[in-house]
Amino acid sequence: MKKLIVIFTLLATTVTFAQDKNAKATLEVDGICGMCKKRIETATIKTKGVKFADWDIVSKQLSIIYDERKTNLEIINKNIAAVGHDTKEVKATDEAYNSVHPCCLYRDPDVIGEHKKEN
Repeated sequence: MKKLIVIFTLLATTVTFAQDKNAKATLEVDGICGMCKKRIETATIKTKGVKFADWDIVSKQLSIIYDERKTNLEIINKNIAAVGHDTKEVKATDEAYNSVHPCCLYRDPDVIGEHKKEN
């Protein structure tokens, strides 16, 4: 009977630890429109280990679920910045920022004004 209890305890512990591999996080990411949303989410999902990404245009919040054994927030932030979007932790290079579509230039006050008029 003792052996059965020990085996059951080990199995329960293993299952519990296996479920802890997925972490949830929210990142602040600059962007302005639907094209930005697609670019941000695609860059995030293409990061090895990321299982879910959803960026909200209004709040600028990116919700993610990722496997901590395969990636980390630093890598995810760098991948987002590489496609031209600033995060709170990593600023996109001017080259990456200037590669986005002209309507996605979220640092430009004129572009921001145009998007506000549309909404």
